[in-house]
Amino acid sequence: MTMDKKNGLRHTIGVLVENQPGVLSRVAGLFSGRGFNIESLTVAVTNEPGLSRITLVTSGDQHILEQIIKQLNKLINVIKVIDFRDTEFVEREMALIKVRAEQATRAEVLRIVDIFRAKVVDVSPHFFTIEVTGDDGKINAILELLGQIGIVEVARTGKAALARAKKR
Repeated sequence: MTMDKKNGLRHTIGVLVENQPGVLSRVAGLFSGRGFNIESLTVAVTNEPGLSRITLVTSGDQHILEQIIKQLNKLINVIKVIDFRDTEFVEREMALIKVRAEQATRAEVLRIVDIFRAKVVDVSPHFFTIEVTGDDGKINAILELLGQIGIVEVARTGKAALARAKKR
């Protein structure tokens, strides 16, 4: 959980759902219908046939979070809601960043890429496209540094999260 200056605490929630048409729409509709914002949303099939995992980030106080979780559990096609509030978990996000890379700045861009253990995935005479994976802090930090050079475009995946395995 992290703080959001405007809306209180940021919460990560995992939702295991049946992979059926309309399920994502119902989940998103639950949020919009109650005036809650989804800050990050990722959805993908799981290794279990017919199931998908939705990972979303929202902001609000404890009361709002409890309302969201209760409403999610009531939705048809929802198998399980995972509230990461009191759980240790691993989270990652991936970003693609297109940055200006003129002759004078190429070396600096490559140094930043190296420092953040990112990858250059596309090169043209005037631009690099960079792939970086990590938590919010890492992604925001590389964006801040590359922004000083000249970011042209950014695409972020949104957060994926899993609970940490129990240690024996």
